[in-house]
Amino acid sequence: MTGPMPLTLASIRQAPKAVLHDHLDGGLRPATVLELAAQCGYDGLPAHDEQALAHWFRDAADSGSLELYLQTFDHTVAVMQTPEGLRRVAREAALDLAADGVVYAEVRFAPEQHLEQGLTLDEVVEHTLQGFREGEALAAAAGHPILVTCLLTAMRHAARSREIAELAIRFRERGVGGFDIAGAEAGFPPSRHLDAFEYMRAKCGYFTIHAGEAFGLPSIHEAVAFCGCDRLGHGVRITDDITDGEGFAPVLGTVAAYVRDKRIPLELCPSSNVQTGAVPSMDKHPFDLLARLRFRVTVNTDNRLMSDTDMSREMLKLVETFGYGWTDLERFTINAMKSAFIPFPDRLRLIDEVIKPGYAVLIG
Repeated sequence: MTGPMPLTLASIRQAPKAVLHDHLDGGLRPATVLELAAQCGYDGLPAHDEQALAHWFRDAADSGSLELYLQTFDHTVAVMQTPEGLRRVAREAALDLAADGVVYAEVRFAPEQHLEQGLTLDEVVEHTLQGFREGEALAAAAGHPILVTCLLTAMRHAARSREIAELAIRFRERGVGGFDIAGAEAGFPPSRHLDAFEYMRAKCGYFTIHAGEAFGLPSIHEAVAFCGCDRLGHGVRITDDITDGEGFAPVLGTVAAYVRDKRIPLELCPSSNVQTGAVPSMDKHPFDLLARLRFRVTVNTDNRLMSDTDMSREMLKLVETFGYGWTDLERFTINAMKSAFIPFPDRLRLIDEVIKPGYAVLIG
């Protein structure tokens, strides 16, 4: 082949990809939700055939409100309360991501939400990690190798963040790469969980913080200045600190400049950001502005079920909206890989041996 391969959904699926922000309980297969609900006796599903259930999740998530968006997780979490359910969901997540061309994935979930049938926090993590390892092995056998790292999330409205941070460190050598807080932002600032973040720093642990999605610049400021996060989950509201200067040239405020200059990665999730009302539409998404200003932007799925998406479709939307080419997609992928919560040699190996060669073929 001479010259670049045309950018289509099929060709983008061939590109090696890295995702940093993917929720385990937001990526179930609709058929799996139905089968697990039947097995565990959960009768609260809003639809009872695969297609109707898939449509319900997508439509319910299109609320324009983060709080309403989060309510869709009641159903997925309900069927992830058993060892078998956790292993299956984790195994299928690894397989589905690998089939989409993802070579590195960080998949997060909140162990505290999976205790309703008597599992301990440690057991929840053990079964989930087992599922990821099973999925990795099956994906490799199918010719789609993937490395999955797990992030443990604490719910910001609850009071277990220090406990979950300790859990993340306890499993650090067994497949858990870091810690996160998630949930409704308004009224639950990151500094409320300062003890957990101080613990992670004391243990030299990685952590990201959901900030600047539904709430504005104060959330981001706290996350970076007081909590010391390694990455920002979403962070789209960083644009609140970017104004038009003379000749409409963008001027960065103190927080925005700090985030850019410190190379704090932004885990941007285009489809989800529109669904939750963080941005009004795809063409108004600040992804391109932030990319042009040289922030470390990354492309992510957030919740594949709720957004009816995957990494290839997220990238295609950016291509169609902003006119990106293969070199742009490669840069965003390398941004993500540079920002991964794994040792530097492993990051470098994937960049040099998998990502760059994979894009070289597509670029031609």
